[in-house]
Amino acid sequence: MAVTGTAVAVAVSLPGSAGADEAAPGASSGGTGQAASGTPGEPSAAGRPPGPATLASAPPEGEKGIGTDPLTDDELKRAEALALTPPAASQRNAEGGRGPQHLATELADPLPGEPSGGPRRAQVRFYDYKTDTLLTRTVNLDTGKVEQSGAQRGVQPSAHPEELRAALRLILDSPLGKGVKEDYKDATGKELTSTDQLWFNGDVYRTYREKDVPASLAKCGEHRCVRLVTKVLNGSWIDTRNLIVDLSAGSVTRVG
Repeated sequence: MAVTGTAVAVAVSLPGSAGADEAAPGASSGGTGQAASGTPGEPSAAGRPPGPATLASAPPEGEKGIGTDPLTDDELKRAEALALTPPAASQRNAEGGRGPQHLATELADPLPGEPSGGPRRAQVRFYDYKTDTLLTRTVNLDTGKVEQSGAQRGVQPSAHPEELRAALRLILDSPLGKGVKEDYKDATGKELTSTDQLWFNGDVYRTYREKDVPASLAKCGEHRCVRLVTKVLNGSWIDTRNLIVDLSAGSVTRVG
């Protein structure tokens, strides 16, 4: 049964030799669980073989979730906008632009003793690069009010993709990025001029995990510092693990 069912899935989803022009050997001919009979390449007794599969559209998400449903796209946008009201012109993001750097938005837990089906809340986290401060705000999505607000220094949650892109841009603009560009050209024969030419990932650099920390990275933890891993798109890895970016200071340091 399992083998036959797998054959049916392959016949439906893969066009070509098991697609609209010919039946796949061993494929079911009508959902009966029986193997198809006849000569390969000819239609089965039940008629023409199924054509290529098509992707069905996802159902509409809706503006608002229910209970512990994940936050919808509309709720995510609304929570972030409410958490930034009123805007603070003095705050800065990872690129140095106006406003804090958005890090994450998550569904907040209900308050103790609150009945099920109560108001949905979102916890929104930002990082202000002007003061190296983590900002956390809890928004009531039913009332549109910020119910809790906090600020912490020396707390470094996981990095946002926009922060990692800003770090990669600093590496490429730094003299220490010369080796990265050379490795890219060796691998592709092309010049590396944009972050869009690389796949990248990474996270916060934590000094307590390192044996020898250069003096230029002594403020990491107070400052927002990240380490990246990179590779050519659909190609080979480029080792950037020894390049630490201090996003708060806008500097790149080699370690190890």
